[in-house]
Amino acid sequence: MDGDTGLRVLLMADTHVPKRAKDLPAEVWDRVAAADVVVHAGDWVAPALLDELAARSARLVAVWGNNDGEELRARLPEVARVELGGLRWGVVHETGPKARREERMRAAYPDLDVLVFGHSHIPWDTEHEGLRLLNPGSPTDRRRQPTCTYMTCTVADGQLREVTLRPV
Repeated sequence: MDGDTGLRVLLMADTHVPKRAKDLPAEVWDRVAAADVVVHAGDWVAPALLDELAARSARLVAVWGNNDGEELRARLPEVARVELGGLRWGVVHETGPKARREERMRAAYPDLDVLVFGHSHIPWDTEHEGLRLLNPGSPTDRRRQPTCTYMTCTVADGQLREVTLRPV
């Protein structure tokens, strides 16, 4: 990860393995190995990737998505909450339509500093009334985007730093 200080965080969502890809790209696995925390915002599709990511991550924070079946839903929460580097984080798969997303999510999660979400496969990085909303896109299924993507960031001293959208 970029930067020498702080907690190194890798954000991904909508991996859809093995339906959209047989595996995560090698570049993403390299980032998993370097990260202090891996965040996955749902739509795994099959439990095998969850098992492998859990085994290879220093720490995994994850939720299920709308394409995840009974086994994944039994193992993962719909919403995850965690403190990372002095910030209060939430992870959820769906946030609804993009219109007024910031206002709706601020009202729904008044206690969070950062909310990571997926579902659309469309990268998103906005801030509203102290809530940073991040969607890393998908590292395996670009849909209407020019490339597949994921995000990295660092967290230090209660500050989110170096938020970077990375094309695959």
